[in-house]
Parts: sequence; C-alpha cells; structure tokens
Amino acid sequence: MSKRIGQLKLGAFLYPTGHHIAAWRHPQAQADAGSNFAHYAELARIAEAAKFDLIFMADGVGTRGTDTEALSRTAIRYVAQFEPLTLLSALSALTERVGFVATASTTYNEPYHIARKFASLDHISGGRAGWNLVTSASEDEAHNFNRDHHVAHAERYERAEEFADVVRGLWDTWEDDAFLRDKPSGIYYDPSKQHLLNHRGKHFKVKGPLNVSRSPQGHPVIVQAGSSEPGKDLAARTAEVIFTAHQNIEDARAFYRDVKGRLARFGRSPEDLKIMPGIFPVIGKTLSEAQEKFEQIQELIHPSVGLSLLNGIGGDVDLSKYPLDGPLPDVTETNGSKSRQKLMVDLARRENLTIRQLYLRVAGARGHWQIVGTPTQIVDQMEDWFTTGAADGFNIMPPHLPVGLTDFVEHIVPELRRRGLFRTEYEGRTLRSHLGLREPHHPAQSAVAAE
Repeated sequence: MSKRIGQLKLGAFLYPTGHHIAAWRHPQAQADAGSNFAHYAELARIAEAAKFDLIFMADGVGTRGTDTEALSRTAIRYVAQFEPLTLLSALSALTERVGFVATASTTYNEPYHIARKFASLDHISGGRAGWNLVTSASEDEAHNFNRDHHVAHAERYERAEEFADVVRGLWDTWEDDAFLRDKPSGIYYDPSKQHLLNHRGKHFKVKGPLNVSRSPQGHPVIVQAGSSEPGKDLAARTAEVIFTAHQNIEDARAFYRDVKGRLARFGRSPEDLKIMPGIFPVIGKTLSEAQEKFEQIQELIHPSVGLSLLNGIGGDVDLSKYPLDGPLPDVTETNGSKSRQKLMVDLARRENLTIRQLYLRVAGARGHWQIVGTPTQIVDQMEDWFTTGAADGFNIMPPHLPVGLTDFVEHIVPELRRRGLFRTEYEGRTLRSHLGLREPHHPAQSAVAAE
C-alpha cells in the first residue's frame, strides 16, 4: 500500500472534565468544569497556541438516562453544562484562529434557528464556525419536546436530509456583495442580490429570507458523526468533516474507503470531506507509567455508572437484570444510535467480553480508539492511520481536563511536528483554510460564471 504524505488535522474534543466517565473524580480534574467559563477559556488558549484546527463541543438536550444513582455519580450526561453556541461565541472573542464546532440536532430544532445561529457565530468569530449536524439518539430528549417517544431512526435521517438542504439554502439568502450600506444614496442593500428560499417539502415549509448576511466562509463548515448506512449517505451528500468512532485500523480504513467512495455520486471529490476519528490517548514517559495512569482512572468507575454507559445498546433488553460478570445477552435493535450499538456489540462478541469488561473498555472513549502508551508509540499509530488511508486527522479526546490536553500538546504535538505531520503555524484565518476545504460559491454567482 502506497503511503500518502502531508499533514493531518487535529480537533480538541472538549467534554467538561474529560472523556473518561469518571474524569471528574480524578485529582487533577476541574470538577466544576461544565459551568466554569475560565476553565474553557484556558483550554481554548491551549488549543490555539498548539495550532489545533478546531475545538469541538458535543451536546444533547436531555440528561440521557433516568437512573438517578448513576447520573449523580457522573459528569458526562449533559448535566450542569453550558449550551455550546453560547459558550463558543464567548470563546471566539478570546481567540483569533482556532475553529469552533458545536453540535445541534436536526430532530429537535428548526432549520431557520440553526441557520441563523451558526451564521451569527461565523460572523462573530471571523469565519471559524462549524455545525455538527446530528439526529438526536436519546429517548430522553424526546420527553423535553412534546413527545412520548423518540422519532424513528429512518424518519430522523429523512428529516435531517431536508433540514440540511434548508439550512444551506438559507445561508445563500444573500450574495457576498449584497449589502452596499451606501450612505449618500440611502441604499442599504441591493434587492437583486437577495434570494428567497421558498422551500416546501415533506417536513419543512420555509420562505426566508435569513436575516443574517452571508457567512465569512460562504457557509459554516458542516460536520457529521453518524456511521450507520443512512448516516454515511447523509455525510457523503452534505458533510465536510466526519467525526467517527473505530476500534482498529482495519475498520477505519474500510469506513474511509466506503464514505470517500460515495462522494462521486453527489458531484464531490475525496478532498471535499475530512474524516477525523476520535482518539482517547493516555500518555506516559514509559508504557508502564501510561498503564498506571489508565488504571488509576479506571478504578474511579462506580459499577452503576459503568452499567449506565451501556444503556440503550440492548434495545428493549434491560442489561441490569443480567450478571455483570456474565456475557452480553442477545440484544434487540435500538431506535437510538444504531452504529454505536453495532460497534459495542461487535466488540463484546469479538473479544468475548463480560458486561463489566465491556463497560470498562468503553468507559474512557465510549467506542472510540483508545491508546495507552508513550509519545513515540502513540504517534507511530497515528501516523500509520493517517498515511495508509484510515484518517485525515483526529479528534482528540483527553481522559481528564485540563491535564489530558496539556499532556497531548506537550508530548504528542512536538513529535508530530518532528515527523512533518502537523503544522507549526496556521495557514489562514478561517476554519475552512485550516482544514483545506474550498469555500462554496453563491449559486447566483456560479450561474453567472457558467454563462
């Protein structure tokens, strides 16, 4: 296999206290991180100083679970956390280059709201915004939006396809030079450069216009995270970045080939989409030191919290009724995240894991790539994934914060640079320039150019 050359992309995936389910209990963790703005401000400065492409914020509009005991023992269930767009708008004022990606669901939002909010963030940040387009996967979110049950998986993705089209159409309400703001003539904007959407579809009726001028990037960057078949089709048609989860390089390569291979059907090239798997790195000067760090945080997991991590992967099967040290039972198909269910069930079956062993395996990275080792060992594997067609970059998931991020910046980033795999300076000022993504031309201007 020929190896490609170039530089990989890096995202800093910031859960408040870190990605490990017991991160908040770690002695070095900022326990009140979810509602501590100074904590996020420092992390943003660290990521920008290291020249990360972006900061990524996951989000959910529910607490994901009704087990009060388990919820009370974990900080990773969207409890006591800032709303991400509000947070990223504030962080953008403290930074100049690093990009900002926030999650917003197509299931429990309206396209006009999303188009307006992300266009605003793009202006506030000077062209550094990205939207992580998701379909909500949690039944608990439905209960906060006038529903007794979650929307069916197929319907969620059908709605998401149309939702994305409406948002992109609204972002093209105005041509780039529509706003004259000419004081002598009294003309504020050129009416011929305003384009009403007039969308009427199965799920949405949206006339427009959007009341925000065109984004500094043309459009904010669209990110997607689904890995189911509908998710991969949605990503191939709409996404410019995919955050995905893989346990090994073979699965990552297969996913990479699959999704990149779908792009041509939508008139797109492989370079129009960056695939960035999540990586949960535990770093030590020696392998034994790294393993000791990992065991230290693993010991902080309460069993009820561990079991709560597996909620949903059983479908209608209640895993709490089975012995923790017994095998994973046969499960039914979930209406939540089908790709995540498949990943975890396949892992349990492939390695013959008990329920306890399975939750211990996913307590840190929750299905993403978990690696424990020295800087050289970690970078060796990152390089292999990048150069052999498994990834265009990585979304870094620190075990606990802030130390997990500073460890990566101090020990991994220099080794990546020594090998020529990561930038020493930003190439431009927008998120698109960092990622090497082209800026979308306004349809009206493209039509004129084609004549």
